[in-house]
Amino acid sequence: MRPWNLLALPPLPEEVMRRLLAPLGDQVSVSVPASRDRAALLAALPEAEIVLGDWTGTLALDAEAVGAAPLLAFVQQPSVGVDGHDLDALAAAGVPLANTPGVSAVAVAEWCLAATLSLSRKLAAADAAVRAGEWPQQGLQPHELRGRRVGVVGYGPIGAECVTLFRALGCQVSYWTRTPRPDPGYEPLDALVATADVVVVVIALSDETRGLVGPARMKQGALLVNAARGGVVDQASLTQALRSGHLGGAALDVFDTEPLPPGDPLRDLPNVLLSPHVAGVTPEATGRLLTATLDNLAAAVEGGQVAAVLNGAGQVISRKFTQ
Repeated sequence: MRPWNLLALPPLPEEVMRRLLAPLGDQVSVSVPASRDRAALLAALPEAEIVLGDWTGTLALDAEAVGAAPLLAFVQQPSVGVDGHDLDALAAAGVPLANTPGVSAVAVAEWCLAATLSLSRKLAAADAAVRAGEWPQQGLQPHELRGRRVGVVGYGPIGAECVTLFRALGCQVSYWTRTPRPDPGYEPLDALVATADVVVVVIALSDETRGLVGPARMKQGALLVNAARGGVVDQASLTQALRSGHLGGAALDVFDTEPLPPGDPLRDLPNVLLSPHVAGVTPEATGRLLTATLDNLAAAVEGGQVAAVLNGAGQVISRKFTQ
C-alpha cells in the first residue's frame, strides 16, 4: 500500500518534523507547507490525507480549508486546544479530529499552584525590592494559602489535577464544570466566582465559555489565575479590576493576543504575573504529547481505533479515493 500523505503544520523545520515522525516509517510521506501562511496551507491541502495540526493556531482548518482537502481522512492536533479548527465542517466531511487530552495536566496544574503561591507570598515584589536595595519585611504583607477558598473553573484533566494539588495544601477547594455533578466539591459558577479567594481558570475556550469569568463579579481582593485561553476572561475588564484594586492580583499564561503586544496596559501593572503561554511546556509533558500523537497516527494508518476524537466523526480512519 502506498504511504499516506501527511501534511505537518507545526512551526518546526521540515527535517525536525521528519525525525519526529520517523517511528511511522514508510507508512507516511511527510510534507510541510511551502511557507507559514494561509495561501501555502490551501495550496498543500488537496493532496493531504492526514494533517498534523499546528499547536499555535496560526495554520488552522476552517470550512474553506476543509473544502480544499478532498482526500483528508484524519486530523491529529498535538495539543489540548483546537483553536481555529472548524469541528462541524470536519465532521460534515467525515474527517475525525483528535487532540491530546491530559498530557499537560500535571504541568499546567503545577504552574497554577506555583503562580498562586507567587501572588499570595508576593514573591515577585519581594525580589524586585531586594534587587533595588530595599528590605520591606513589614510592607509586603503576604498571605498563607492554607485555608483559603480556591475555585477551579473547568474540571477536565487539568482542573482535576488543580483540585488535588490545592487540597493537598489545605485549601478549601470547589470547582465548576459545564455538566453539574452530584459531588460536594461542585459549586455553581456565580457562587464560586463571588466567594473564592483564588479563581483558577482552566476551561477550554468555546463560544459558550468566551467571557465566562467576569473579574468584576469576583470577591474584593481575590486573585485570578488564568491558564486556559485569554478569551475566557474579559481582558479589558480584568485590566480595570486590577488597576482599581478590586482584585488583589492576577497570574496570566494566556492573552487575547499572543505575544502580548507592546503597550498593552497589563505590562505596566505591578500586581500581575505574566507568562508566555508556557504553563504546559515541560520536557515531561512534551514527551507525553509526542507519544500520544505518534500512537494515534500509527493507529490511523494501521486501521486501528484512534483516541480522543472530539467531533464525533468516528474512530476508525478510512482512506478516501478520488474518482
